[in-house]
Amino acid sequence: MPELPVWFEVGSLVVLGLILLIDLLLVVRRPHEPSMKEAGLWVAFYVTLALVFAGAMFAFTGHEFGGQFVAGWVTEYSLSIDNLFVFIIIMARFSVPRKYQQEVLMVGIIIALILRGIFILLGAIVIEQFSWVFYIFGAFLLWTAWKQAQDEGEDEEDKENPLIAQIRKIIPMSEKFDEGKLRTVVDGKKVFTPMLVVFITIGLTDLLFAVDSIPAIFGLTQSPFIVFTANLFALMGLRQLYFLLGGLMNRLIYLKHALSVILAFIGVKLVLHAMHVNELPFINGGRHIEWAPEIPTFVSLAVIVVTIVVAVVASLMSSKAGTTPVDARLEDDARKSLSESE
Repeated sequence: MPELPVWFEVGSLVVLGLILLIDLLLVVRRPHEPSMKEAGLWVAFYVTLALVFAGAMFAFTGHEFGGQFVAGWVTEYSLSIDNLFVFIIIMARFSVPRKYQQEVLMVGIIIALILRGIFILLGAIVIEQFSWVFYIFGAFLLWTAWKQAQDEGEDEEDKENPLIAQIRKIIPMSEKFDEGKLRTVVDGKKVFTPMLVVFITIGLTDLLFAVDSIPAIFGLTQSPFIVFTANLFALMGLRQLYFLLGGLMNRLIYLKHALSVILAFIGVKLVLHAMHVNELPFINGGRHIEWAPEIPTFVSLAVIVVTIVVAVVASLMSSKAGTTPVDARLEDDARKSLSESE
């Protein structure tokens, strides 16, 4: 398969980096809770930007790379939506003022992008050197899909990450937030505010989600550039989606099941690809298994989109969708956070 033009990769990363920087400066200079209209416009902007980028991929690099990006972006976006519920829990647990939640999400997303970038580079190196790793990725995604289909997601919300607990013990930290500041003065001494722990929690939480999503997208493309840009667009649109869909997450009751189907499908795709490029001596004598079919990119894209659409429509039409006790408690915590900040 031909490689992507270097000028396209470098130019794209420069432009996307500038957009991300401008977005960060806007958030830092004017902290506020966006309205539904503002959040909707930003989500539409980032979705449109991703589609424009996809169009550029089709025009300058060909339909195969363009299709891989679209499939990867849709997959990462759909898997990232699952992060929103966890982000809501984190914001409520630490009582982050609504006014500063945009800044928290933005910094957390930048931390996540840096960590994911490292993860992607390491993954690309491993894949290039050891084709058998596709067997491991495929098996891992199938196991994750099974766990996701069974997970109710209600047992983890009150547990604090051990690393975060240790940070609280080691680093001097104030009890309350000081607006959006990272450091403040208490009794004449400079200490960190809880904002530091929130930043780290958001970044690490997203990295944990990447453990599932990065192998999944490597099942759709082996281009590190496409993997990274798909993740970049998914995360750039995630922050405003948090404010737009936060109140509707409890209605998407079949989303987890849809994501488990997607992960299982990509897991099978990875195993088939591993068989097709097999080099393990104890499987087929170390020879490629030619009869193992390679699932085309556009078939993968169709399966992913149809699965998500069916899950969303079924969720919205279901009489079971509603506010759970956990959601109600989170909403109460959010209201308390808001009233304290005012």
